[in-house]
Amino acid sequence: MVYGYIRVSTDKQSVENQRYEINRFCERNVMVINKWVEECISGSKLVSDRELGKLLKTMKQGDILVCSELSRLGRNLLMIMGVLNQCMEKDIQVWTIKDNYRLGNDINCKVLAFAFGLSAEIERNLISQRTKEALARKRAEGVVLGRPKGRKSKIKKLTGREAEIKFLLEAKVTKKEMAKRLGVNRMTVSAFILGNNIISPIGSGS
Repeated sequence: MVYGYIRVSTDKQSVENQRYEINRFCERNVMVINKWVEECISGSKLVSDRELGKLLKTMKQGDILVCSELSRLGRNLLMIMGVLNQCMEKDIQVWTIKDNYRLGNDINCKVLAFAFGLSAEIERNLISQRTKEALARKRAEGVVLGRPKGRKSKIKKLTGREAEIKFLLEAKVTKKEMAKRLGVNRMTVSAFILGNNIISPIGSGS
């Protein structure tokens, strides 16, 4: 099956330009769109809350997703990579027109898989660095850091790794596997997600 995906951010934008681009692309590549999925929603919304999320759940091995450009899949890099990772795990091809991007079962996918892990590590390090800098500023301002004696610590083992956890959730990594990657137990992961209001996509494992 070949699916055409179109997303616009506001109802003032037209889907027709994207539809035209995709149709022209399919004509040149002797393809036919079997089903269209259109939605008017911000790319910053979680994939699980969008029609795209529902579509990805129904797509099967060998299916092709065609869209005008990668930015239609999400607002930021981690979200887009989460979608591509999900497609790669299900052996779904993703073709974009403006970027001329092809996700398939080849060496490029192996490179992309490496990029997934590298991006998550870079993001984690950046967050950690920002946290350290913020704490240093507080100390310089004379703020007493730490918790009063007898108080339960509010600093979790996973503090500063919110972006990485959100990325893993988007990639539908189970909490058990996530715990292994993060070096904690599953209950710690679950409690951190709940306590920090990190929304877990529907269908993510426990």
